[in-house]
Amino acid sequence: MIKRFTHATIEKNATLLLVLSFFVVTIGGIVEIAPLFYLQNTIEKVEGMRPYTPLELAGRNVYVREGCYLCHSQMIRPFRDEVERYGHYSLAAESMYDHPFQWGSKRTGPDLARVGGRYSDAWHVQHLKSPRSLVPESVMPPYAFLAETPLRLDDLADHLKTNRAVGVPYTDEMIAEARQDALAQANPDSDGVGGLVERYGNVQVRDYDGDPGRITEMDALVAYLQMLGTLVDFSSFQADANLR
Repeated sequence: MIKRFTHATIEKNATLLLVLSFFVVTIGGIVEIAPLFYLQNTIEKVEGMRPYTPLELAGRNVYVREGCYLCHSQMIRPFRDEVERYGHYSLAAESMYDHPFQWGSKRTGPDLARVGGRYSDAWHVQHLKSPRSLVPESVMPPYAFLAETPLRLDDLADHLKTNRAVGVPYTDEMIAEARQDALAQANPDSDGVGGLVERYGNVQVRDYDGDPGRITEMDALVAYLQMLGTLVDFSSFQADANLR
């Protein structure tokens, strides 16, 4: 009888209900958040991870701008069917330099977390220009204009600065050489390739869109796609651990 009366009193008193709800949420928040203050890092460091190169970052910006994330996630969940189809489940460290991250489960198209190296550059270019020429059932719109759109190089350093402001460890040298590094990555004959590799380590260097002599948004987007899932050596992980 007392419990029913107390419960009814709280339900009928909006102010009391608000205060008690706030109290419960506060306690729950403290229990979840407080332990994080005692951790040096909430993301386990994984060997091989590095910040995006200027060209890859530009490609990622194109990817986000064109809304690719609306149909393609970049988060392989630890389920057996997903691992068997896409590859090793996603690690938190793989998204540590993403602002914003590309997680999700909405997949009109396949997950792209491990798409790097699965197809040739020419396949990606053709798929972006005319998706149904390679995948007849695709509902993806064409992005042929990317191959005709020169990539902006004058603001690459600004993009690196912005990412550094939110925690990506770009150095002053990386920012100063952003334009030259982007040009070098799309041209294997460039004198700047050595500096690019010295600054970023494992970098794929080549003409991505098959049109030498200029750098386009297609170059940048394909460079980004070909990098996804290639930085971490997954031979040191057990892909079937705790799968459901």
